[in-house]
Amino acid sequence: MKFKDYYKILELEDSKVTVEQIKSSYRKLAKKYHPDVNVGNKLAEEKIKDINEAYRILSEPASKRKYDRTWNYNVGIKKRKAKQKTSGEVAGEFFNMFFGNSEIKEEIAQSKLPQIKGENIETEISISIEDGFYGVEKKIALKDIEGKDKIITLKIPEGIQNGEKIRVLGQGKEGKNGGKNGDLYLKVNIEDGKKYKLNGADLYTTLLITPWEAALGGKAKVNSIDDTKTQIYIPHGIQSGEKIEIPEKGYKTSKGERGKLIAQINIVVPEKLSKEETEIFKKLKEVSKFNPRRV
Repeated sequence: MKFKDYYKILELEDSKVTVEQIKSSYRKLAKKYHPDVNVGNKLAEEKIKDINEAYRILSEPASKRKYDRTWNYNVGIKKRKAKQKTSGEVAGEFFNMFFGNSEIKEEIAQSKLPQIKGENIETEISISIEDGFYGVEKKIALKDIEGKDKIITLKIPEGIQNGEKIRVLGQGKEGKNGGKNGDLYLKVNIEDGKKYKLNGADLYTTLLITPWEAALGGKAKVNSIDDTKTQIYIPHGIQSGEKIEIPEKGYKTSKGERGKLIAQINIVVPEKLSKEETEIFKKLKEVSKFNPRRV
C-alpha cells in the first residue's frame, strides 16, 4: 500500500505539532471538503476520507507514536538530509526500520491487508406532511470517531415518499485498513398532522358542515396543502362519513404529480341555539316525517 503522509494531508509541516493543532486543522479541512458542500465531487469525497483517516491516526497518542516512526522513515529522513544529517544516523534508522522495531514491522504488515469498507448504518427520521411536501433541512446528531455528538445538516427533497431512504455518504462505520467509511441510510417517516392524513399520494381532511347544508346541499371551500382554497359542491342529503374527492390537490407522487385531496364530511349540530333557531327546529320536528331509526 502506498505510504500516506497524514501530516501533509492535514496541511501540517511535520510531526512536531500539538493535539490542538491537529484538531484545528482537521475541523477546517472537514468543513471545506464536507459532502454537503461538495455534492457530486468525487475528488472531495476521496479527500474527506483521507482527512478522516489522518485525524483518526494522529488524534490518538498511541497510534500517532506508531505512525511517527513510519513517517520518520518515509518523510523525516529526507527532511533531515536537507539539514545536513549524517549518513550514519540515516543508516541506523534504516536498519532499525527493517530489523529492530517490531511495532513498525507490524505497521508494514497491516498496510498489506486488503481494504475493507465500513458497515452502513440505518436509522429513521420523522417529518411532517408539510415538510415532505415542500422539502426541508433537518439537523440530526450522530456520534463521531471519538464518541462525541456531531451535527449533520440533511436536505430532504420536496415530494419525498413515506418510507423512502436518504443516503449520506461516508457517515457510517469506519473502514478498516484504509477502506472507505460506510454510508448512513435514513428512512423517512411522514407523520399525520391535525389538518391532513396521508395515504399513498392522497391527503385526507375533514370538512365540517351544518345540518341544513347537508339537507339542502350547497357550496363550500376546502383548504389544500399548498395554501389554495378550492370550492366544492355539497350534494343535498349527504351524510357524515361520506367523502368528496378533489383531484390534483393531494400529496406529490414519485413522478412529481399530485394525488387527490379527499374531504370527509362531518355534520356538526350547533351547541347553542337562539330563540328563533329553536322555534325553526321545533317547526321542522312537527312537519318532518323523517325518522332515521325507523326499521
